Amino acid sequence: MQLFSLLDRRPFLWSLFVINFLGTIYGFYWYKNQLAVTDPKLIIFVPDSPTASGFFTLVLLLYLFSRRSPLLEAFASITLFKYGIWAVVMIIWGAVLDSAPFLEALSWQHWMLMVSHLGMAAQAVLYSPYYTFQSREILIVAAWTLLNDAFDYGLDIHPWLAASLEPYDHVVGWFTLILSFTTIILFAIFSLLPSSYRKRELPLLGAGK
Repeated sequence: MQLFSLLDRRPFLWSLFVINFLGTIYGFYWYKNQLAVTDPKLIIFVPDSPTASGFFTLVLLLYLFSRRSPLLEAFASITLFKYGIWAVVMIIWGAVLDSAPFLEALSWQHWMLMVSHLGMAAQAVLYSPYYTFQSREILIVAAWTLLNDAFDYGLDIHPWLAASLEPYDHVVGWFTLILSFTTIILFAIFSLLPSSYRKRELPLLGAGK
């Protein structure tokens, strides 16, 4: 319960803002080699995780200045959760298929990425009481998310996979599509929860926050 009491506190929000901002910059740097060989017209569909954390960084900034954007909240939460879970599953799946023993197949970077991406997914869920999006915003983000999946696996511009996973990229594509629908449905449910769950005010504006 103590964690939930921190979510709308300014120091905590500023800390999350800085963490997500720096993580977004690092995420785009992580994609630098793939972006360098991608058709410029398709680049927007490639850096999935840093784009998601970038959206959430903007949501946090709006909260800090007593503003909200339902569409931005929908983009941030749905993509943040989807790609947070996706990355963790891909890392574990790749290590399981690797010829080396499971723990030996995981480097410190893998562990760092799993922790950071689990944090992304957790943020998306923890802040769900504050979201103001409704069905219109969910439909817009759903269309974008499914179009991104179509381009990723139809044009083969998905995030580069571990060598052990490459032979199964078609299976990864189906998993990604199922994860997209699951995430969209999950956050659609959040948007329908009763008003007692939803925090329509931003108490961080009060004194002492």
